[in-house]
Amino acid sequence: MNDKTKAVTLIGVPLEEGSGRGGCAMGPAALRIAGIGSALGELGYRVTDAGDLRPAPATDLGEHPKAHELPVVGAFARAIEDRTYRAAAEGSLPVLLGGDHSLSMGSVSGMARRAAELGRPLFVLWLDAHADFNTPATSPSGNIHGMPVAFYCGKAEFAPILPADRPFVDPRHVYQVGIRSVDDEERLAIAENGVNVFDMRAIDEEGMGAIMRRIIAEVSGANGLLHVSLDVDFLDPDVAPGVGTTVPGGATFREAHLIMEMLHDSGLVSSLDLVELNPFLDDRGKSARVIVELAASLFGRRILDRPTRAA
Repeated sequence: MNDKTKAVTLIGVPLEEGSGRGGCAMGPAALRIAGIGSALGELGYRVTDAGDLRPAPATDLGEHPKAHELPVVGAFARAIEDRTYRAAAEGSLPVLLGGDHSLSMGSVSGMARRAAELGRPLFVLWLDAHADFNTPATSPSGNIHGMPVAFYCGKAEFAPILPADRPFVDPRHVYQVGIRSVDDEERLAIAENGVNVFDMRAIDEEGMGAIMRRIIAEVSGANGLLHVSLDVDFLDPDVAPGVGTTVPGGATFREAHLIMEMLHDSGLVSSLDLVELNPFLDDRGKSARVIVELAASLFGRRILDRPTRAA
């Protein structure tokens, strides 16, 4: 990813049905308006915008009382899995423009398929206020955007969304950073499955740099691929208000940029989700611009290179 000849494929995912509220479907358009394509192009990457995925609801998936909008979310998961896998197999780095976090059911599964072909383990860096390790049996809301981590780890096979024999991600290869809202049963499942959780207390005590060095060393030592999934609510609401699941006490602008710059230096990132941006709740595009700036840092822009923006 620090190779400036690298190809990048933008994949729009106007999915909001996993979140239980409207607005996230406008996320891909907002990220494009905020300049995601030009920002990466200016850094020397060959950027292809594959447009938006718009699958018809899956007729073979019935409604589920504890997994709302399953036909829609399931159809998106299938389309995203296929498109993400194909982009990676063609030598491009997929960037998913969300869309709510249920899209990661497809993106991570697609990358797991590609990693298995390459004979390399897939690791996931989950930058989020929430652990998203629920299942329909444990979810208080039934909204599927709270279930993707359990799903791609093979712990939430509640419907035949993707083939049962697909490659799963080892839960011990999932690093959750910035967590500050976890349901009770979800907390038990995380501990039982060995998910690596660095909550805001860990960040305060250890420092973001030390945590990222540990994660990067483990992924590098295993010759792994790294999928990064960035939820707007990872950031403090003062930094990025445009999200429907705000939780106070999130990461600062500087901490987020440090993560992205260290990831760029590592050269490990193979795919990226940008999720849960809700332009309807944003402040004049503030959150969309912040997410684009963070993506640019991931692809090599330095804070010292950022132009000063007039007030």
